Amino acid sequence: METTQASGVIPAAVEHRRGEFLISTDHELLNLDVIHGFLTNCYWAKGTPRETVARSIQHSLCFGIYDGSGAQVGFARVVSDFATVAYLGDVFVLESHRGRGLSKWLMECIVQHPALQNLRRWILLTRDAHGLYSQFGFTPVKAPERYMELHRPHVYETTP
Repeated sequence: METTQASGVIPAAVEHRRGEFLISTDHELLNLDVIHGFLTNCYWAKGTPRETVARSIQHSLCFGIYDGSGAQVGFARVVSDFATVAYLGDVFVLESHRGRGLSKWLMECIVQHPALQNLRRWILLTRDAHGLYSQFGFTPVKAPERYMELHRPHVYETTP
């Protein structure tokens, strides 16, 4: 996958190995078919166009999980200024590879990444993975009245 690094903002690739699995931030290893295929069918990104997923990857620090054959089996991306804040999104492990501790290992790699240290705030949204994220210090928003959003859930739908 082609990536551009605006002014060198996306850090150099980092790799972690555990058994037959690899977690890497190398954009060249990412499989857009796997990522888009999963995201376009999940509750938080259903219907997102392939080009939009590609652009989101290009401008994020991405973590891919790969099995011993090199096939991509998981993904997460972090949007950050690498100084004060990070948004964690699009985290998944393919159903065929769940139950092996890969999501927990992925989160360990993300929160330990050298470019993501000493950030004041991490943000994420989840419907059903609170148990995973709470293991890494994430808590419900303490002052929800301070948060605002401009949410356009139908932005990718086309009208006839």
